[in-house]
Amino acid sequence: MLVAIAANMFVSGGAGMSSYGEIRERAGDLHHKLVEIRRHFHSYPELSFQEKETGNYIYDLMNSLGLETKKEVGGTGVTALLQGLQEGPTVALRADMDALPIQDTKEVSYASTREGVCHACGHDVHMAVLIGTALILSEKREELKGQVKFIFQPAEEKPPGGARLMVQEGVLDNPRVNCILGIHTFPYHRAGKVVLKKGELMAAADSFKLTIRGKGGHGAAPHQSVDAVVVASQVVQALQLISSRMVDPLEPLVVTIGTINGGESFNIIAEEVEMKGTVRTLNPHTREKIPEIIENIAEGITKGFKATYLLEYDQNYPVLMNDPRVMEVVEGAAREILGQERVVNLEKPVMGSEDFSCYLEQVPGAFVFLGTGGEGEVYPWHHHKFDVDEGVLSTGAAFLSWSAVKLLQNPI
Repeated sequence: MLVAIAANMFVSGGAGMSSYGEIRERAGDLHHKLVEIRRHFHSYPELSFQEKETGNYIYDLMNSLGLETKKEVGGTGVTALLQGLQEGPTVALRADMDALPIQDTKEVSYASTREGVCHACGHDVHMAVLIGTALILSEKREELKGQVKFIFQPAEEKPPGGARLMVQEGVLDNPRVNCILGIHTFPYHRAGKVVLKKGELMAAADSFKLTIRGKGGHGAAPHQSVDAVVVASQVVQALQLISSRMVDPLEPLVVTIGTINGGESFNIIAEEVEMKGTVRTLNPHTREKIPEIIENIAEGITKGFKATYLLEYDQNYPVLMNDPRVMEVVEGAAREILGQERVVNLEKPVMGSEDFSCYLEQVPGAFVFLGTGGEGEVYPWHHHKFDVDEGVLSTGAAFLSWSAVKLLQNPI
């Protein structure tokens, strides 16, 4: 199937693509092929650091375009370099590849064929859009003033994340990347719209495991034991006071306990309870304070109940901060190719996180949301029925292609 797709990509529309109108038209011509590619990814999802088949599929397709392609970068990642015939800067474009450990319950022909694995965050869309961009730009390489590096990254969903590994392997070098642009689905706006924000866009994301240890015993004699379940419940409640009583109320902060496990039977006092959670912040100073605050809470409560605790805390993805210079160029490109009415400026950041921020620690860049909402009920990211309006595929490819052209023409 891959060979057939690649062979048909070059039918029509290959000449004279120097204006945004022609790029938009070419993206429309590719729509059905991009739908086919996206549905392939959706039907055959792979978890973080396991995207071998996905990587091979992308490698074969990008290699067929005559690009300088590498695979197994950062584990299962793929890079492809499109060299223009004119000298200039290097612009990187990134899509993530991994799916989530979620059972797909959609009743569609392209539903996941793999038990308990699903593209419930739109990474299938990201890959298809980036492939569409490569198809469009590779047809006009003689007009490109510089290079475009396509980055297909593994394991965005699983800390420490694939971005950091790819950076360590030199994905931003040879040639050195001048700026980078990434995309993400956004179900809360209609397909065909681009959602932008300068500065802070997404929160830093940290994770922790907190283990409470008490003293087990008979459920009928709690006074002879130290009930880890009761102690843990007090800790959970106290953690919710961090945002309302322990940090500046004007600073965004989320502390969520996602799992809690302990106990052996209904009539046994639990000796140990383990809870796992996430912390989301936008202010680096607030972020640095949270581990000590959690430690103090756990220490005070467990000491009062004659229990003990163990805290393991990991700082994962930093705050995602869009560069205003890159955003200015990208916003102008979006308004040109999509029209004023399709460009939305986000007023507030979101508390979700993205390891794209690891690239932004190294080079200037921007991360942009693509509207994917359609008719009927819209499900959020990470929902077992998450799906998209596939009109986003041609819109995204047109937007990303023209943004790359403008960033090459306006070096950062």
